Amino acid sequence: MQAIAEQFKQQILAASAAGTPVRLRGGGTKDWYGQQLAGELLDTRAYAGIIDYEPTELVITARCGTPLSDIEAALAARNQMLAFEPPHFGAGATVGGAVACALSGPRRASAGALRDFVLGAVLMDGHGERLAFGGQVMKNVAGYDVSRLLAGSLGTLGLILEVSLKVLPLPLREASFRVECTEIAALRLLNEWAGQPLPLSASCWHDGVLTVRLSGAEAAVSAALQSLGGKVLAPDDAAAFWLSLREQTHDFFTGSGSLWRLSVPPHASAVILKGRQLIEWGGAQRWLKVDAGADVASALRIRQAVAALGGHATLFRGGDKAVGVFHPLAPAVGTIHQRLRQAFDPAGIFNPHRMY
Repeated sequence: MQAIAEQFKQQILAASAAGTPVRLRGGGTKDWYGQQLAGELLDTRAYAGIIDYEPTELVITARCGTPLSDIEAALAARNQMLAFEPPHFGAGATVGGAVACALSGPRRASAGALRDFVLGAVLMDGHGERLAFGGQVMKNVAGYDVSRLLAGSLGTLGLILEVSLKVLPLPLREASFRVECTEIAALRLLNEWAGQPLPLSASCWHDGVLTVRLSGAEAAVSAALQSLGGKVLAPDDAAAFWLSLREQTHDFFTGSGSLWRLSVPPHASAVILKGRQLIEWGGAQRWLKVDAGADVASALRIRQAVAALGGHATLFRGGDKAVGVFHPLAPAVGTIHQRLRQAFDPAGIFNPHRMY
């Protein structure tokens, strides 16, 4: 593996000297995410393997090119999981790509986002230097904020060589149920339930139906099912449903048009916009499917409506990326972004146009 890391270093040094961009890429399952792709490919998949896994410490450390499926299989063998349920969007998804994109699945509202589980990381910067941040135990907080900063950076700060992630035990029991209700009623129920000691682990409202997953101890799940009512789903049907949300194979996500991800406070009222909606994370994540492609006028309308509720909007798939995939940054935040990139990548070679 040392030889592979040396190859990465030489490619980065040559690109920095020439001022030519480098496109960091794992399995390529999220190439569509973000702004445009540019630069000579640096494929991370050869730099793979689980470096350390200590189930009793609830921590796993792996190289960037390690397939997510390998990590999940190793964890499942010890009845553990990546609690943030990272979407794969394809068989080749790698852990480095998962961290760089920082996308989380249905369990995010109850368990936390991917960045909350990053304990440490090793980064190769624009000088070809290996920089270590954080650690491999949950008590080690040295450099913790920097390692978490890499989550969602889309490879713009450098090449994530290794990452240490906190893992959690699999729940003893899971059960899902459905209730027919309107969007307004679903948001009210989700906010009411969030204030109660219920083992809620995922929720989804779409097309007049609210689906909820409960995870935890046998007694807690059974008591919640009795208290909340609704139609209980067969375990296989429930598992297939939540997987279809995580991987966006659910019917809502298929077809043409543009898909917007709206991040708003969970207590926010219904977002009245043209298009179809699917609501997750207890009301905090709302997907908007617009049949027409995104244009400047529609993007401005959507972002103004969401900003008024205290949130932001991302053009997740489809549409014209010229409107900006990510919500525009406030000037002060934009300055911080620029300074961070200058510090880690002074030549500006890493995924230069991927974010803004």
